[in-house]
Amino acid sequence: MISVNTNIGAMAAIQNLASTNRDLQITQNAISTGKKVASAKDNGAIWSIANKMTADVMAYGRVRESNERAGAILDTAIAASESIMELLNEMKGKALAATQPGLSAASQAALAADFAQMRDQITNVVANASFDGANMVGATPASAISLGDAAGGNNITIAGANLSLAGTVVTVTATSAVDTAVNAATALGLVNASITNLGTQMATWGAGSKRLDVHREFVSKLSDALNTGIGAITDADLSKESAKLQSLQVKQQLGIQALSIANSSAQSALSLFR
Repeated sequence: MISVNTNIGAMAAIQNLASTNRDLQITQNAISTGKKVASAKDNGAIWSIANKMTADVMAYGRVRESNERAGAILDTAIAASESIMELLNEMKGKALAATQPGLSAASQAALAADFAQMRDQITNVVANASFDGANMVGATPASAISLGDAAGGNNITIAGANLSLAGTVVTVTATSAVDTAVNAATALGLVNASITNLGTQMATWGAGSKRLDVHREFVSKLSDALNTGIGAITDADLSKESAKLQSLQVKQQLGIQALSIANSSAQSALSLFR
């Protein structure tokens, strides 16, 4: 039927062209953003899942930062303990030499002076072994604490230890001296005990450092896995989108042509009255 009031062909062409334009817009958005699901209106369920996974990735980033801070605090404590161990080893040599009978007063005094300098240096090392305000080796030792998971439900804690003079680890006191053979023998006993205690503490911290390293690697792999999952459900396949774009562009041109033909059909009604 030919009618100037109702053009069924034009209406159908308009509907098809509108559908093509919508598909073309979706494809162009996928190509420009690189994502097939860039917002909730693209696919609400998938976007919600991806958004939750993205939040988890960001949370694990904070876990990794916390782990790195704890690792730096612990590394500072280990560096301080290594310096103290070197001092104790040298002090042991000085104390042992000072126990020899028949030393001249000058030699005894020289050994005593060296021993005192090393002893006092332990205090300096302890006082300066801080990172971001945390000192694991001071009189009131801090702990290296790292977030354990993205929910904040547990922590990894590496306890500090007091490495100050006259403590439970370094038993050498601030008055320990090797100015006489008797005092040197007493100091040697304290130094030997300190070396044993400090070695045990360093082994504990070494194990703690390894635990932080393992956890950091795990968190990194977990974040990578989450990012891969997010990409799998939201990223666009650009090779497919490119082919689809070309197809839709052709379809759009054909739709425009079909609409043009449908609109011209009404003109044929004039020929009926010639």
